[in-house]
Amino acid sequence: MQRNSIEVGRFSVSPMTKTDTDGRFVASVSIRSGTGAASTDRVWRFEPRFSNAEAALRFAANEGVAWALTH
Repeated sequence: MQRNSIEVGRFSVSPMTKTDTDGRFVASVSIRSGTGAASTDRVWRFEPRFSNAEAALRFAANEGVAWALTH
């Protein structure tokens, strides 16, 4: 699993990858905001599977940043 945080306004976007049981890569993203007891962390796991980790990470980052820019 890989994590690289991208700051987008008040959000911290962390794209992640994980190897699936068939050897392909799954993309997911964590979007955090707030601090302490008022913090929120949303996590999405995406349906497309990728042949390499870089493509999965790029997809998750793009989806997470796009969401953060609209909220």
